[in-house]
This record gives sequence, C-alpha cells and structure tokens, in this order.
Amino acid sequence: MLIKRKSIEQVESSRRPARKPKFAPVTLSEQDGVRYLHFGTEWVQGAMRIRKPDWPELEYAQQMMAWMLFNEAPQAIAQLGLGTATLTKFCYRQFPEASVTAVELNESVIAICNTMFKLPPEDERLRVLEMDALDFVEDPANHEAFDVLQCDLYDATARGPVLDTPEFYQACAACLTQDGIMTVNLFGDHPSFAKNLKAMKFAFGHVICLPEVHDGNVVALCFKTRPTLDKDALAARAAQIVAQTKLPAKSWVKGLFATD
Repeated sequence: MLIKRKSIEQVESSRRPARKPKFAPVTLSEQDGVRYLHFGTEWVQGAMRIRKPDWPELEYAQQMMAWMLFNEAPQAIAQLGLGTATLTKFCYRQFPEASVTAVELNESVIAICNTMFKLPPEDERLRVLEMDALDFVEDPANHEAFDVLQCDLYDATARGPVLDTPEFYQACAACLTQDGIMTVNLFGDHPSFAKNLKAMKFAFGHVICLPEVHDGNVVALCFKTRPTLDKDALAARAAQIVAQTKLPAKSWVKGLFATD
C-alpha cells in the first residue's frame, strides 16, 4: 500500500452496492509479472506476483510478519483490512495449526481476492468476514482471542489509516492475549503518522517502528506486554525464519535495534 505508480490499467470491477456508496471502484494493473490492486487511483493497495501467489511481494508486507521473531507458533491470527489477501494467505499456508480471520468492509475487495488474488476458500481454519474492523475489535467475543493482529486499513485517498484513535487501538489490544502482538502499516511521511503512534503508545505496553520502506511505509510493532529484546536470541530466531520462509528477518532484527 501507499506506493505510487504513474500509470495503471484499469479493469472492470463489480458495481459498488447501493448500501455502500462510499467505496471507490476496485481496479487492477499488471507489470513485470506482478498484479496490483488499486481503489481507482494510482495508489497501490496490495500486490501479488502471479507465479508466487502466496509470497508477500512488497517489503512492507514482509515487515508486517516481523511478529514471527517473538512468536513461533501462533494459534489465532486476525487481519484487519484484506488488501490483496497477501498476509492472510501467507499466514494460512505458513501456520497450519493456526486459525486465520480476515476482516474486510468492502465486499468487492473480498470478491476480487477470490477471483484474482488466489484467496483460498474458507474452511475450519480460515474465515473472511465482511464487516467493519472497529465492530470486530469492539466485539467482546473477540477479546483476548488472538495472538496476532495485523492492521492495514487504508481507503482510496491513502491519507492515513481510516481507524486511528486511542479507543480503536485500545480495542485492538483487548483482542490480544497477554503476550499478543499487533503490526500496523503506517505512512511515515504523513501527519497521520504522529497521531497513530501517539494513540498506539497510549494503548500498548511497548511500540517499536521499523525503518521506513518504499515511498513512506513504516511498520509498527505493538506489544501488549513489553518484550525482552535479546539480540542474540532474536538473531537466532531470524536465521530460522530465513531458512524456513526466505523472509528477510535478519533485517527486522537490525531495524528493531536501530529504532528502539
């Protein structure tokens, strides 16, 4: 998300439902074997390499998995904002013992993920909910239910997360287990960054931002309980992640200590 491209090829998408007129049209483009999702603008909302549909193509999406440094075997993962289903697919494939729940308000995004971005069908481990992320995190049934939350909530204007209040982040924290972690995609070059960071620090025990990537993306790791940052242990865990997934986990460790 939030990577500008000067030229996109728009394709037809499902008509916006009358009950949700606020949604911009879902559009696609393709370049060099990568399919991109847009909301009617040049801003990229997600990407998929067509020959590697389960691989997190964009670097910020890879960084959203940095919670793996602290949790090797999550039991329940939730994704707020489906995008191209990148993180949902990766978690579903990588953690076969975990349940994965994706929350997306725009039914057209869900439909296009099913048809154009290889989202697996729902089963006993995978749920895709068409609902507002705020309603999801405020539901008492979801409190203390997840080890991991991944939050990537942007609209067509790409001016910052659409949910960014202290109350929203408090509700997110309430959905996590005691050692739960939330990763959030932010836009470091926008005034929304400082607002979100302040709200997250209000709601969570500890917040670390990884170094900026792309054209301003900054991934924040929000810990419900302040973690022990043992550099040697994290480096060893990063080596495991690289061997198992090829994700650039060693750079995450460098980033944690560069910004902490």
